[in-house]
Amino acid sequence: MTFSLENRIAVVTGGASGIGEACARLMRERGAKIVIADMNLGQAEAVAKDLGGVAVEMNVREPDSITAGAAKIAKDVGPTDILVTSAGVTQLPVPAEELPMDVWDRVQEVDLRGTWLSAVAFGEPMTKRGKGSIVTIGSITASRSVSVHSYAAAKRGVISITESLAADWGRSGVRVNCVSPGFTLTPLLQSLFERKERDPTNMKDDTALGRLVEPKEIAQAAAFLASDEASAITGVNLNVDCGWLVSTSWHTYGGIRPARK
Repeated sequence: MTFSLENRIAVVTGGASGIGEACARLMRERGAKIVIADMNLGQAEAVAKDLGGVAVEMNVREPDSITAGAAKIAKDVGPTDILVTSAGVTQLPVPAEELPMDVWDRVQEVDLRGTWLSAVAFGEPMTKRGKGSIVTIGSITASRSVSVHSYAAAKRGVISITESLAADWGRSGVRVNCVSPGFTLTPLLQSLFERKERDPTNMKDDTALGRLVEPKEIAQAAAFLASDEASAITGVNLNVDCGWLVSTSWHTYGGIRPARK
């Protein structure tokens, strides 16, 4: 089944690469007009051109940048129907005492504060129009104890923001949902593998399906939640993780069983 997004204007923050780009490409396939909002304007313009869309420079660490970008989109493109808050940064797993405060702060500013500022900037006009859909991007790290301390805390906050805004704006016709990716084979993660900074074998072995998530699979979840087929769904956190959350505790019992022959 294909969930149509015809005649919708979809804004994707961080849409110039990774999961954001995958969301933008799939939503374009489903009929949406795409706006790529990204701090890397050159890369955003390249993706937008390929999709027949529009690029807007936006740095989610700066409230004025978000406000100006939202106003420009409303003036030049039209009212936003769908917002995907995919702008984000990550961190390497380190012991707590070795995590620099500038790294902690940057992750919090981009992933948590940036999500809040973006959702409010685009969500308030949606409430006045009486319709709209926001899809935030969380993480499975928000649901477990992990060694990416700032990142996990920020993403847990994103889920809380999602739930709170869903309740606050529901009577105004705005749905707010979250997609929490598992380990997703983005260009960033691939580069970490190539530099031997992360181990893909461990990541795959810790999932029920025995593989990593593809960016398009995150986009498919986001497109569904943004569509009319999800019209009664708001305030949910949808984990898309190849079964990582249900599998990790199986190590205590010898690990996930192999495929039956």
